[in-house]
Amino acid sequence: MTDDAMTADDTTTDGTFARRTEAVRARYHSTLGVVPGGVKERLRLARDFDRLPTEEALAALRHIVLTDNPLGARVQQLVHYGQLLSLGREHPARIHARGALHAGATAAELIGVAETALITSGVPAYALGTEIVIDILATPTL
Repeated sequence: MTDDAMTADDTTTDGTFARRTEAVRARYHSTLGVVPGGVKERLRLARDFDRLPTEEALAALRHIVLTDNPLGARVQQLVHYGQLLSLGREHPARIHARGALHAGATAAELIGVAETALITSGVPAYALGTEIVIDILATPTL
């Protein structure tokens, strides 16, 4: 494919952009139950700077890793939650804790992940994990 042909493929009309961004949003919604604010912001940036192919590629890769994986969606979300606790990344850990629940995990499993984080990453990771579970249990939308 020539550079001109690739540029033409990346150019979007408002209708095409809307359809393509909705497909990206749908992938996040299917794995997390929501479209995170950061994704919404990145899609806005992609629109403003004509970079939608990057977001489409990222969403496609995430979909493969999360849905075509031997671990299954529930375990994948629990793994993401634990890794993010270990990194101290509160906001994305919250997103993936809710994603785990959306994929069928229980609050007890979230607590188990937080307990594992205590061993692998210390009290700060455990405290963050339990704080997230407490907040989730206090939210009436569950």
